Amino acid sequence: MSAEQPKPGTLPEEAPEEHRSRVALVERLFREHNEALIRFLMARLRSYQDAREVAQEAYVRLLSLDEPGAVSYLRAFLFKTAANIAIDRRRRDAAHVRATELPLFHEFADVRTPERRVADEQTVQRLGRLIAAMPPKCRQAFVLNEFYGRDFASIAREMKVSERMVRKYVVRALLHCRTQLDLDATRERGNTAKKS
Repeated sequence: MSAEQPKPGTLPEEAPEEHRSRVALVERLFREHNEALIRFLMARLRSYQDAREVAQEAYVRLLSLDEPGAVSYLRAFLFKTAANIAIDRRRRDAAHVRATELPLFHEFADVRTPERRVADEQTVQRLGRLIAAMPPKCRQAFVLNEFYGRDFASIAREMKVSERMVRKYVVRALLHCRTQLDLDATRERGNTAKKS
């Protein structure tokens, strides 16, 4: 019989006192400063939803500090962390907009034939199956890095593994996808040659 899981937002009884005090401190920061933090981020991001997401990530980073006592001004640290996350998000979004506005991408989009669209959709579906079949930690690291643009250091903190391990997971996932897609392409060429 499995042990009952604690409710979200509560601590298990065996949690160390240090962890409890860290959580209590972050909860206090949340109660006292969350509205100000959201306003601070709204001025930078111009989106309430983005501001809430960035604030949440800042609280998570604050909770994952190895030595929270080393940061004497946690409120200032919280706002600085949130500002850095907001800047990263704005840069990532701006880079995406710049890349998708390049005429080169529009040119390719315009000349895609119905056959090419179907082939692309099949590739995306195949990638989805390949990602779903990955071991959980490998999949998590890959998705956070490739789809959410997270760096290895933040993924390592979230997963509680080393940055080197995160790199291995991501490289392993990329190689797996590339190898399988290459095998599919080789099989497809072989089937096409047989039909000719």
